[in-house]
Parts: sequence; C-alpha cells; structure tokens
Amino acid sequence: MNITADQTAHSGQKYRGPHPGITALVYVILFMASIALVPLLSNGSILPSPFTDIRKIQELTRDFPWALKINAFLQFGAAIPLGLFTAAVVTKIKTMGVNAAGLNIALFGGITASVWVSISSLFTWVLCQPGITDQPGIMYVLRLLSFATGGIAHLLPLGLLMAGISVPCLLLKYCPAWIAWLGIVLAVLAELSFFGLIFQQAFILLPIVRFISYIWMIAIGFAIMKTK
Repeated sequence: MNITADQTAHSGQKYRGPHPGITALVYVILFMASIALVPLLSNGSILPSPFTDIRKIQELTRDFPWALKINAFLQFGAAIPLGLFTAAVVTKIKTMGVNAAGLNIALFGGITASVWVSISSLFTWVLCQPGITDQPGIMYVLRLLSFATGGIAHLLPLGLLMAGISVPCLLLKYCPAWIAWLGIVLAVLAELSFFGLIFQQAFILLPIVRFISYIWMIAIGFAIMKTK
C-alpha cells in the first residue's frame, strides 16, 4: 500500500473537534458499565448466551427486566461516542496530511459498527418488554438477533476501522508501533470471527477482539493527538 502525506492539500490545517482519546474512553466506560451492571442488578445473573437453554433467558427477563433495560440504555448511549471517535480520529489523521482510501474505509467501518451497536441494544430492549417472556420462540429469535448484531455485525466493520487507521499510522509513524500492530492483529481476528456463522467455535474471537479493541481505541486516540 502506497501512503503519502499530501502536505500541499492539507498544509496549515489544524484539527478542531472532540478529542478522540476522550470519546473512546467514554465509549468504553458506557459499554463496560452496561455489562457490569447486569449482574449487580440481578443478584449475580449474567446475560446468557443465545445458545443456552431458553429458560435461563426467560428467568432473567422475567425476574430482572430492569437489568436488561439498563443494559440496553447504556449500550445505545455507547453507540454515540463510538461514532464520534470514528469521525474524530479520521479527521485528525486527514489534517495531518494523509490522503488514502484507508481512512474512508475506516470511517465506513466505524459508523457501521456504531449503528449495529444501537440496533443490538434495541433488540435487547424489546426482549425485556412485558408479554415477551411468555413467548419463548420470540425470545429466542430476539436474543439471537441481539447477539448477531452486537457480535459479528458490529466487530467486522470495527475491524475495518482498526485496519484503516492502524496501517497509515504505522507507515507514517503517527503512533507507537505496538498500537498500530495491535490494531492490525485485532482487525484480522475480527474478520476471522465471520467464520462463526459456520463454525460456532469461532465465536470465541468475539470477546477477545471486543475487549482488547478498547485498549487500542484509547491508546490510538491519545497517541495521535500528541503527533504534530
């Protein structure tokens, strides 16, 4: 890939916008809180895998609907700073003189990942509405949709975001090499999780990519703000 800094097109530009590191931090806090508060509000229960017994999901939604409502509320809110982070980090790198298709790919990936997070949270919100608990078939479908949209559908475009930002940052040394390489490795793993649609074992990649990507987002967001 041939990436150059187009200094003539971007000479004298100064970045004006939200701090990408702070928006990444807000996203991580909101999303982690959405996960941590479920057991705190449900006497230690966790959101079951959609591949477990449907009765576990029924028990959680029947006994602790507010735990799921808070989960959906925070994850829907987390989608906003994820979109802001995407716009901020792409714009910042463009003002540094980069003119490459990878940045547009990153923008597409980040916005798409943000949209899927919000859709997943809405499926969870519907899941805990009155009357749904009595319909196990509908519950099963909603839990699968929430898992799929918040899992594979979210992480595949997130991989595009990480790759589209990490590659130019690595080649032009806009951040420490370990941050860029971490993003590239996570991007590859995110795309490999696509095989979970055929082999369920590949779903193990989803939590690995999700939680380690938080480190990458915060690190890259603060690192590029120090680069002039």
